[in-house]
Amino acid sequence: MLRIITGTAKGKKLKTLETDATRPTSERIKEAVFSAIQFDIENRRVLDLFAGCGQLGLEALSRGASTAMFIDSSREAMEVVKENVRTVGFFDKCRYLVSDWRNYIRKASGRDKFDLVFIDPPYAMECCADAVERLVGSWLLERGAIIVLESGTENPDFSNNENFEIMKSTHYGKKTFINILLYKGGEE
Repeated sequence: MLRIITGTAKGKKLKTLETDATRPTSERIKEAVFSAIQFDIENRRVLDLFAGCGQLGLEALSRGASTAMFIDSSREAMEVVKENVRTVGFFDKCRYLVSDWRNYIRKASGRDKFDLVFIDPPYAMECCADAVERLVGSWLLERGAIIVLESGTENPDFSNNENFEIMKSTHYGKKTFINILLYKGGEE
């Protein structure tokens, strides 16, 4: 069973889907990610783009993020997210949408702005780099936004992209790559 690691909802248990359709981030990886960004969460507006059970967005809220938008293409997954949100008590800070990630980015362009984004798709999708490009192109990122990517065999290279500073780039075992980026671009 997953749990919130720290913050106002520390120790609260989270439900997951009883299916192979989602792959929750392991506790070890979640701890490493949140250790890397722990001083950069307060008052951030979170986008959890492949929400699954919502654990990344909820962990951020527990640590002081102001709001979270949960996107997932599965209605069943979104019901689990909503149940977990009720469990941890953040219902008034959250919005939800059952949507394909591409459709959400296209339709939200110019309406939403985020400064902490979690992109953790099913590994077989290999769409992290594409999702980042679409977010930048749709003006959904505030300057200074932190983007956390978790992927399988896809290990996108942002080292030559002037819009980003790489805060952390590592792998866990042979199957999980973590990249944490700082978005330096945006409107003047």
